[in-house]
Amino acid sequence: MDLGKLLKWSKAEHNHLPWRKKRSVYRTLVSEIMLQQTTVSTVLNHFERFIKTYPNVEALANTTEEEICMAWKGLGYYRRARNLRLAAIDIAKNNSKVPTKFEDLKEIHGIGDYTANALISIGRNKPALALDANLERVISRLYAVKEEKGPKLQKKIQKLFEDGFIFPHLEKAGPRAVNEALMDLGRVYCQAKKTECLLCPLSDSCKAYQYDEVDKYPVVKTVAKESFDLDVVRFVVKKGRKVLAYQKKNDEWLSGQLEVPTYVLNTNDKKLKQYPKLSKKLKTDKLKKFKTAITKYKITNYICELSVDEFEKLVGKKKKYSFVTNNLEKENFSTATIKTFSKI
Repeated sequence: MDLGKLLKWSKAEHNHLPWRKKRSVYRTLVSEIMLQQTTVSTVLNHFERFIKTYPNVEALANTTEEEICMAWKGLGYYRRARNLRLAAIDIAKNNSKVPTKFEDLKEIHGIGDYTANALISIGRNKPALALDANLERVISRLYAVKEEKGPKLQKKIQKLFEDGFIFPHLEKAGPRAVNEALMDLGRVYCQAKKTECLLCPLSDSCKAYQYDEVDKYPVVKTVAKESFDLDVVRFVVKKGRKVLAYQKKNDEWLSGQLEVPTYVLNTNDKKLKQYPKLSKKLKTDKLKKFKTAITKYKITNYICELSVDEFEKLVGKKKKYSFVTNNLEKENFSTATIKTFSKI
């Protein structure tokens, strides 16, 4: 396998990424957590700013949950931000030194198999495979590893790697460079639904390409996706320059963020507990609305502006609501709430 060709391509095309400059295990930790469930282009717009705010483990460990969520704004999936902070607190207790062993890394809050291997291979340039979705897909095609995508495939790839059947010369080629190049390959040429095999620097070595079975790897189990419709009303209740809002709980969507009072108007999911159901009827035909989606829900958001008295007459007095400054820069409002404000 001509890894030299792969590494040359990766370096020429992707060495500009900021987390690949000024290398440190800390910067690797931040970038890897950011890149989970997010595109490279999105992270590019936030990484340097975040690092400037939190340049080291100590700074991150000494911040508050609210502060880190504000710094994380725009990256989504805020649970990652909270986990990153908790990881920094764990590391700070260890004299701010990130562990070097896989087992010790797994003891840190929020660090699973993938992140642990990424810190070893990319952070420290030691032999390991950071098996994200890209590596999982690329390796299954390169070596024609026929196993169901997910934990089973990852376990099989890991075993083949440990036994020396996959990338036996990884240490010599450079674990960091190889892992990052394979990630690049998965993002650019070896995507899940689109492949550019003729442009791929490893096509000559790819067994799936040689067998003309690229679309058969990895093995994907077809599962019917569950989907629900959800109509909610978002109430905008103002008092001077302040607006009525509440902070989402840990077991709710967008936990830790601020949201205007939101009630369910209609849904075909009888088990939904994210929002209370509006007990009184509300005419929506003249209300402004916008569409959003989260997990398996397609949401129609209606916007209803009311006075304090009108709101309390409709839903009653609720202790969980309070007035906060309507400042998008200082307050950690959810994206849906920000969209609500932009429509009125």
